[in-house]
Amino acid sequence: MPYIKKEFETIKGKKIEDFLETLNLDLKLTLSLLEKGKISDENNNRLQKNQILKSNYIYITIFEPQSKGLKPIFETFHFAIFDKPSGITVHPLTHQLNLYTLLDEIRFYLGEKASLVHRIDTETSGLVLVAKNAFSDMFLKAMFEEKEYIKKYKAIVCGKIDKPIKIDTPITNDDGIIKLKMKTHQNGKNSTTLITPISYDENKNQTLVEAIPLTGRQHQIRVHLDSHGHSIIGDTLYGVDVNFANDFLNKKISNEKREEVTKAHRLMLQADYLEFKFLDTIYKFSSKQKFE
Repeated sequence: MPYIKKEFETIKGKKIEDFLETLNLDLKLTLSLLEKGKISDENNNRLQKNQILKSNYIYITIFEPQSKGLKPIFETFHFAIFDKPSGITVHPLTHQLNLYTLLDEIRFYLGEKASLVHRIDTETSGLVLVAKNAFSDMFLKAMFEEKEYIKKYKAIVCGKIDKPIKIDTPITNDDGIIKLKMKTHQNGKNSTTLITPISYDENKNQTLVEAIPLTGRQHQIRVHLDSHGHSIIGDTLYGVDVNFANDFLNKKISNEKREEVTKAHRLMLQADYLEFKFLDTIYKFSSKQKFE
């Protein structure tokens, strides 16, 4: 239960900030939670800075990590690398109170100061970079924003790809019933993905490819491959009927039906390789997960 609501008996008439100082909690954290609207009164009203306490109790929503044993595969003083399995969400939303995520393991092993440098989708497996302090957080996030790294994915796609493809098509939000879906469109943001075939399975009519996104649009690899008629095996959003996608998002599709339609129990996409330079050292990482 990563996010939990803790109850605290108040001192009526005291300013909220002064009361928080009396609690056996990290003051900087509680003040941050106050700013984020995660402290409320008995009537579930969010408390604001400088507010005078009038209720008998307040409730603070706190992230308490719980480990399932997923440890970083590499760690230095400044950063760590996790090799995330498919099916684990990287970061929880506040309303997902009972959801186990990668952030549980990050905070469990590395502490409160650790932070995600980038994210990958829940069903995408593979490498995730984590900063361990404020300096590395600033440096590594700037590195990602400037695209000063090499990141390669592996994907299994439907159909045969027998030569490299450069997909250079803009991407924008889809205007259909599924709000998180993206699409290629001339009025979208410039997007480029390099696709290189690795091997072809003639019996399944599927190709294992390497995908390198030169830009970082949402669902970029999935959208680009689908736009070329090579949707990723196991994809429940692209390359399938919109009604099926909507039903899947609303948890109305069984595992058996999902495999029947998409040909896999998971999205066959993996963040497989990451290379970057940090403090004059070049680091290279490859996922050790079995991709199947």
